[in-house]
Amino acid sequence: MSRLDPFIDLLIRESAAALVLETGAAAALVKTDGGTRPAMQRALTTAQIVGACAELLPAWQRENFSGADAEEFEYQAPAGRVKVKFEVLPDGARMTLEPLAGKAAVGLVPAGKNIIAPVPAQPVPEAEQREGIPAERAPDDPAEAMRQLLQITVLNKASDLHLTTGFTPCLRVDGDVVPLDGYGQVPHERLKEILFSIAPEKNRAEWNARHDTDFAYETAESRFRVNLFADRHGIGAVLRRIPTTIMTAEEMGLSKAIIDLCYLQKGLVLVTGPTGSGKSTTLAAMVDYVNRNRDDHIITIEDPIEFVHPHKRCLVHQREVGSHTEGFKTALRAALREDPDIVLVGELRDLETISIAIETAETGHLVFGTLHTNTAPSTVDRIIDQFPADRQSQIRAMLSESLRAVIAQTLCKKISGGRAAALEILIVNGAVANLIREGKTFQIPSIMQTGRAQGMVTLHDALIDLVKRKVVTPKEALAKSVARADMKAALDRLAGATPLEVVQAQGQS
Repeated sequence: MSRLDPFIDLLIRESAAALVLETGAAAALVKTDGGTRPAMQRALTTAQIVGACAELLPAWQRENFSGADAEEFEYQAPAGRVKVKFEVLPDGARMTLEPLAGKAAVGLVPAGKNIIAPVPAQPVPEAEQREGIPAERAPDDPAEAMRQLLQITVLNKASDLHLTTGFTPCLRVDGDVVPLDGYGQVPHERLKEILFSIAPEKNRAEWNARHDTDFAYETAESRFRVNLFADRHGIGAVLRRIPTTIMTAEEMGLSKAIIDLCYLQKGLVLVTGPTGSGKSTTLAAMVDYVNRNRDDHIITIEDPIEFVHPHKRCLVHQREVGSHTEGFKTALRAALREDPDIVLVGELRDLETISIAIETAETGHLVFGTLHTNTAPSTVDRIIDQFPADRQSQIRAMLSESLRAVIAQTLCKKISGGRAAALEILIVNGAVANLIREGKTFQIPSIMQTGRAQGMVTLHDALIDLVKRKVVTPKEALAKSVARADMKAALDRLAGATPLEVVQAQGQS
């Protein structure tokens, strides 16, 4: 759903003539008598308007839309159908949405439940501007309040919902944490009631005993991976939204080199990156590809189960740590007796789990796993450093034989809104295997530079490609780079002899 759907609902419910979004102004409803009233509090930027328009465009137009040209089309929102007109202004952009009579549809927001509400516009000093998401205060019933928060999360296409004692709820949208304006602060006992309304009994007991617990929760619109914790203020939570529909490898545009990994009969394939970089989404797409194209047995070990894989060509067993098994290492040892072809390990979090995963890959199984490392070469070092010094030589030899590939993923903000993945791909060929065995992993980036024909891609090249295709800004590419001097020089070459003023102006050089 588009983040504008709640505002379109407001437009239709109030029988207004139009909803106008213009650079430098707050979104406003145009009444039938010609008057206007604000529909939100914060002034909009051109990038926000372009991103919102891109979400409404038909799929076949979306990829080529940059905001440089005018567009006019129709969009079917849950509340009804609207005519959308996008205009390019000398100092920004304007988007006008007009309702089309007789095209009403059933919305997600129940009658009488005005979840997204207008807030009177207030001037905000330039330095303090932070776009919030307008929302009403919660209903008294804790379960209803939780349902409302999850619905707002889905409506705004947020990746995470952050709940903090004594502070207003926040959403992570396109990488930024933004508050729910008008919702108000939530005290400890009230927030605990809201969160415990969805927590299973065993997780309530675990939080009371340890002040940490994880579980999954599902609504009609989405699944959520929930972590409850305690800090100095009281209870807190982060709810990661997991789409109920798995994006396919084709929809994600995964390269042939990555697709080929799905046909491996044995070996270790790692998807790495910081928290929230989309590792689970990429792994789910790869497992789904296997599920659609092979006749095998897949076992996943997760904490908790995130994407749900139905049986297709493959038989799929998904086991959740804490519910179906004691831990990753226990389930991984048991998997060897369960006739698997492919094993997915949600997180290689300790030495014993890593050791068993390598052994499993060596004994003729394909193992997928994740690690929290930023680059492909550093992943190799991270694995080896987990082991005592007297075992590292042995692990280097084992890893050189079993490791097949490392995909290091970084999410970048797109110019048109949303986020794009920059994928660094290391394919372990004979040369890379020798470097791992001999402890010369610092030379791996050089092999990656010369291995493009085999599908290898460095993070530097992946970011430059996104800039060339005008998917991300030079400033964003520089911010995500791990070799800033090299990236700055490459971006300067792309821009010609002129320095990248936007980067220098932001103090990023």
